[in-house]
Amino acid sequence: MATDITKVSSHNAEAAASAPGMPQLDFSNWGNQIFWLLITLVVIYLVLSRIALPRIAAVLAERQGTITNDIAAAEELKAKAVEAEDAYNKALAEARAEAQRIVAEAKAEIQADLDAATEKADAEISAKAAESEKAISEIRAGALESIKDVANDTAVALVAALGTQAKEADVTKAVATRMKG
Repeated sequence: MATDITKVSSHNAEAAASAPGMPQLDFSNWGNQIFWLLITLVVIYLVLSRIALPRIAAVLAERQGTITNDIAAAEELKAKAVEAEDAYNKALAEARAEAQRIVAEAKAEIQADLDAATEKADAEISAKAAESEKAISEIRAGALESIKDVANDTAVALVAALGTQAKEADVTKAVATRMKG
């Protein structure tokens, strides 16, 4: 039995020694390997060109379309934003002009009210001044009359104190002459 095991192991050793190593490197099998390599490459090419690459191309085309649509939408929105900004600026300018017009109208209205109030106040002041002048004239006239009366009474009293009698008409005439200047 020991000899049988030795024979089997020596046979295996001879078979291993006669084999060139890896079967892929054995030149006797290369023709067969090249044939299957070519068939595998053709199948891979057909699978890639008919199934995988069209799907990838479709995905890329869809992405490109989406990007193009997004860019177009962004440009459209940008144009709308520019239009909206222009409309806003125009509305703002119109609002400012309207505000200035309202302010000018209010100033004119206030100035007209002020002028009317000034005229009314001037008229009232003129009326009061005229009344005051009239009152002053009346007071002056009254004062002059009072002075004449006092002067007449004083002159009569002085003449009486000196021991003589004077006629009231003569005293009044003398006082009037003296007051004139």
